[in-house]
Amino acid sequence: MDFIIAKYNYWIYITLMMIGFYAMIAKTNLIKKIIGMNIFQTAIILFFVSISYKRGGATLPILTDADAHGGHVIDVAQYLNPLPHVLMLTAIVVSIATLGVALAIAIMMYRKYHTLEEDEILKAIK
Repeated sequence: MDFIIAKYNYWIYITLMMIGFYAMIAKTNLIKKIIGMNIFQTAIILFFVSISYKRGGATLPILTDADAHGGHVIDVAQYLNPLPHVLMLTAIVVSIATLGVALAIAIMMYRKYHTLEEDEILKAIK
């Protein structure tokens, strides 16, 4: 039971992922599918940011000349890894762009078929 309580943030991310996944698979309204996709993407971003967190006073990996040429061993464990944060910033930009394009396509489909229900659009196409 302590394992579940200690990792509560992961359970929240898994719950968010499953809500988003359910919305993408089970809903027939295109806007609900798009919102589900956005919830799924947000949960993944939160997950990656949370696993890159370090406790215990970790600092940024900026080395001065004294650190690099001082002749002493540098403890890598005391530094943060900036790569997950940078990748998630990129993922946020991609997520916003994907949301914008998906909403624009949904608007175009609504103008053409006068509905956002997937079943009705498929019937109108056939």
